[in-house]
Amino acid sequence: MNHSGPRGFHGPQGPGEPREYRSGGQGSGVIVSPDGYILTNNHVIDGARTVTITLPDKREFMGKIVGADPKTDLAVVKIEGQNLPTVSWGDATKLQVGEYVLAVGNPFGLNSTVTLGIVSALGRGRMGITQYEDFIQTDAAINPGNSGGALVNTKGELVGINTAIFSQTGGYQGVGFAVPTSMSKPIYDSLVKHGKVVRGFLGVSIQDLTQDLATSFGLKDAKGALVSDVKDESPAGQAGLKQGDIITTYQGSPVEDAVALQRQVTKTAVGTKVTVRVIRDGHEKDFTVTIGEQPDTTKIAKAETGETDYAFAGVAVQDLDRDTAKELGVKGKVQGVVVMAVEPDSGAEKAGVMRGDVIREINRQPVKSAKDFEKVSAGLKKGENVLILIDRRGNALFLSAKV
Repeated sequence: MNHSGPRGFHGPQGPGEPREYRSGGQGSGVIVSPDGYILTNNHVIDGARTVTITLPDKREFMGKIVGADPKTDLAVVKIEGQNLPTVSWGDATKLQVGEYVLAVGNPFGLNSTVTLGIVSALGRGRMGITQYEDFIQTDAAINPGNSGGALVNTKGELVGINTAIFSQTGGYQGVGFAVPTSMSKPIYDSLVKHGKVVRGFLGVSIQDLTQDLATSFGLKDAKGALVSDVKDESPAGQAGLKQGDIITTYQGSPVEDAVALQRQVTKTAVGTKVTVRVIRDGHEKDFTVTIGEQPDTTKIAKAETGETDYAFAGVAVQDLDRDTAKELGVKGKVQGVVVMAVEPDSGAEKAGVMRGDVIREINRQPVKSAKDFEKVSAGLKKGENVLILIDRRGNALFLSAKV
């Protein structure tokens, strides 16, 4: 598959670090219907003015972009044809680590190249490749140009769309990633039917539980998704979920972490009533939430937290006024103190506190002024776990520190 748009893509990593390679000017695709619907990667067709599809028998077609989903890096292209050769859909949920798979594509312009490997891992996320990730990792040789091509099982069934590789050289180094059909099939169906992807929406910002955060909330295990914020008038807000809740099950299925919850919610049909179990103040509580449609502008926050050590050493704060709140992107009626400086290598910096953060609560006690901050922090005992709620660029985030 070729197009006349921009060519090539490299990740922002520096020399000596792994680079993510994807093909831009040419790539691969999979015909999944006899009348010419083709599944490929969004980055293969992104920015294209024209799309040309060349089949293994050298027939050429002009393609029309049906729809694209940058959040999973998938796209659908349509060509006009009848009785075209297709690849049948397989069930990626049945894949097992160690199982043989084949990658088919157009690496370096070498049409219809097939490589053999095994499934190295399943459910790979947090790679920073796309917003929604549930990758199959394989050591089948995948190179630039394989993007958008098929990953098939030994029955010849489509189980994944080859999307990215990690490499220090730009070539194959044994680590490739494919979007599984369990994710790509619903997206394909939605793009063909609606021209866009309709996703479920809960309306919370979530983050993982570290062991320190779990201890701060009185939990033994760091399992679940911590609600750092609830959007106004969202399905979660209307159902009664609150900031500080820890979501442990969703529709009866355990929630391991924030990414797992994200996957479950986005796969849920809009309008579905789901049961969400949370831990609030040490007690379990069930809520019924009617899942909404995710707005195009919505991003599910996945907060990154630093190591924890000693809190508030070398932290300078000042009261939050209206102008500063606007400058920092603070939304709504947020009250707190602005962190003006954090001493390098201090305990607060190790806990993840940054200049420009707005500290809103300490150990669930509101901090509305610098006096409140001094009063609450002065009452902390040595060795105590401290739970800090901050606002960072308009997003709420819990941090855990030890004084």
